[in-house]
Amino acid sequence: MLRLAAEPENFRLWIEQRGLAGRFLYVGMVFLQVLVAVIPGEPLEIVGGCAFGTVEGMLLCLLGGMLGSFVVIVLVRRYGMRLVSLFFSQEKLRSIRFLKSSPRRTFLFLVVFTVPGSPKDLLCYFAGLTDISLPVLLVICSLGRIPSVVTSTIVGDALGTSQYIVAAVVFAVTLAVSCAGLLLYQKICKSHNHSQEK
Repeated sequence: MLRLAAEPENFRLWIEQRGLAGRFLYVGMVFLQVLVAVIPGEPLEIVGGCAFGTVEGMLLCLLGGMLGSFVVIVLVRRYGMRLVSLFFSQEKLRSIRFLKSSPRRTFLFLVVFTVPGSPKDLLCYFAGLTDISLPVLLVICSLGRIPSVVTSTIVGDALGTSQYIVAAVVFAVTLAVSCAGLLLYQKICKSHNHSQEK
């Protein structure tokens, strides 16, 4: 899967050869990426844009992400920390513990999930440890993925249509925003954890 994702043009041809089944295969790949948190998501988002265009690629990617989020949350609520600890260290989990205990946890979850550069897979698994309702979490996980998915599929679409300058510009802007978002995410986590410790 990662080998195909590393070659957008070959991936597009591979998908085209499978017709409608290619859409189901792609959704399944995104689903698997969310479920197995160590698989990087960005390459799949980019090849989705290359294979299907910005709009269809975005919708298929969001569908796979929503299905994956649903299964992850259900499984975590069944198996708890035994499952979460397979993918994430205690240090990473402690950094977002305020999302479980804060009285504004639902709002905070939406904020940190939407911030570009925040660790979506970690947040998705941690969501299952909270008492936030499943429908609300699915909305948060879906909305939070939109900025990343949109920019990645735009890059993929530009690569697929040989608009390399557009792809480079969008990628550079996305990288800069993601770096700023990561710093903001770390600041939010540090600020709330410090408040709870006090």
